[in-house]
Amino acid sequence: MSDRPSGPEVTDVTQAGFRLLLAVRERFLSFQDFPWFKSAPAWKIRNVEQVGSDHLRWPELDIDLSLESIDHPHRFPLVWKALP
Repeated sequence: MSDRPSGPEVTDVTQAGFRLLLAVRERFLSFQDFPWFKSAPAWKIRNVEQVGSDHLRWPELDIDLSLESIDHPHRFPLVWKALP
C-alpha cells in the first residue's frame, strides 16, 4: 500500500487561494493568478479530477488547467475578463 494519493486533492482553501496536492507535491494556486476560482464555493474547488498526465479538470466550475500553467502562471497571461 502506498502513501501516495490516488489523484489530485485540494487540502486547504483560504481567502488567498488553495493548496493542491498531486503526486506527493503540493502547489498553491492563488486567486490572483487563477481568478476563476475566487468566488467559487470550497466544495466546487475541492471537486477536482486528473484527466491526463498533466491535465486537471474542475467539472463543477468548467475549468481545465495544465500542470504547466499551474506551475508557471506567468507563462500564461490571463486573457479572460469578467463581464461587467
